[in-house]
Formats: sequence, C-alpha cells, structure tokens
Amino acid sequence: MLPSGPTLRHVLVIGVDGVRFDLLGPEVTPVIWGFGRDGFLGPVPIDETTPTWSGPCWATIATGRGVDGHGITGNDLTGHRLAEYPDFVTLATRAGLPTLLAVSGWPPLAVAEDGGPLFAEAARREFVPVAEVSLEGWDAADEATTARAAGILAEEGPRLSFVYLGAVDITGHAVGAGAAYRAAARAADERVGRLLAAVRSRPESAQEGWTTVVVTDHGHLDRGGHDGREPEVATAWAAARARTGHPPGRAVAGHPAGADCSAGARRPRGHRREPAGDGRGRGSRRRGR
Repeated sequence: MLPSGPTLRHVLVIGVDGVRFDLLGPEVTPVIWGFGRDGFLGPVPIDETTPTWSGPCWATIATGRGVDGHGITGNDLTGHRLAEYPDFVTLATRAGLPTLLAVSGWPPLAVAEDGGPLFAEAARREFVPVAEVSLEGWDAADEATTARAAGILAEEGPRLSFVYLGAVDITGHAVGAGAAYRAAARAADERVGRLLAAVRSRPESAQEGWTTVVVTDHGHLDRGGHDGREPEVATAWAAARARTGHPPGRAVAGHPAGADCSAGARRPRGHRREPAGDGRGRGSRRRGR
C-alpha cells in the first residue's frame, strides 16, 4: 500500500553531469556544499567494472545495478537490460505516483535515441534539445530545463522528480577543467539552488517531507575527458538532505554514512562507498559523456 496523508513524502533528484568532487566547495558550489552541513556530501568511487562514461554511470545511478545487471557499457544504450532492471522514475510511475523527468540536451536519457530512453516511464516528461552544439547552446538548454522543472516543482510538486543538467560535462570535454569549467559548475550550482527554492515556495512543502539528492556520474581530467581510472575521473559524489527534521543519512565529517544515488530506493551496485574522511577529494587536478 502506498503512503498517503501525513506520511506523504516527496523526492527530488538532481543529476549534474561530469562535476569533479575536488571542485566542490563554498566558492564554486556553495549550494551543493551546504548539503554537507545540513545532510551529507561525500565521494562515491566508481566500481572498477563500470566504465567511466555517462551511459553506464547514469544507468547504475538510475537502476541501482552495475554493468552486469543493466548491461550498458557505453553512451549508446542499445542492448540494455532495463526491462529487467528499470529506473527509479519508472518504478515510481508504475506505482501510480506523480513523477517528473526533466532532461537537458542528452537524448538517450529521455527519448528513443541511441538505445534510449534510460528513463522509460514518467508521468510528465520534459526534454530540452540543444539548439546548437556549443557551450552557449548547452548552457541555454540547462537554463530552459531548470526553468521548466522549477515551475512544475512549485506548482505541481510531483512525488518523485529527476532533473538532469549537462553543460558542465560538455564544458570539460571542450576546454578542460579550468576557469570555464568552474564557471559552468557555478552556474549549475545556482540552478540547483533555484530548484530548491521552487520546492520551498510551495505553501505545503514543510508538511510534504521533501528529500533532495544531488549526484554526479564521473569527473574529468585537467585537460578534459574521462574514460580511465584516475581519481579525479573515477570519483563520483552524492549529496542529500531531508526536510523532515532528520538528515537522510548520518553525516560524519562531511561524508555520508551511505550515499544512495537512487534517492533511497536502493543502493547502486556499480559504485563503492568511500570511508569517512574530511569531505574533500584528494585526487590531483587532472582528467565524456
């Protein structure tokens, strides 16, 4: 039986593609960094069997299964086993919950292209294509996706939402993990803040018990790109907090007691948990979708 009335809970998952863990901090990503104070924020090392590409990493985040389960090894999802291991938005939709999928730019997450969609079912599906293949085009797609999702969150408050932003990863591929990459991460962080503000704007938000998860899939080398096992590439991260009076996990020195990237539905089997530490990545500042 599904919960109702005072037990009603809402979950917002925000995926920001390709953000290095050692980039997170109060200067570049103050909103995401704040999760370490109010909930938890910590690294999620990518399992050695999972290629450090967006396709398999997002599939693991979405399904809670590793490559041996979902069958995705690259950015073309053809040959997947998602019918056997569906994503968390699909499961919530099939359970009769109001759901939102809002995706910027990358087709196989949301539409039938390159073996997609990874997210098979959603009560409401918003896909914003990139009008021109450029950094400006991707930034515009992220902005439009944020605006659409914020409006839906504020007005409708779906029980489960997944919002994907892709411009940071594209910037890393195009120009490396330098000043422009940091600026893209700062813009993504501001958009995360706007999504959180949309939730807070709901008169009933305090009673709805919102849990918010922000997660990335992989990092980047200094020169840009990713497909190896360097710490700055193979360290993803997850942040979460709940407005229920209790954080979604016990925070220890800025690290999670356990980071479940699929918003509490299940633990991803293609990512390993990191032991508690100081809350910052130790990878060197080097090395797509």
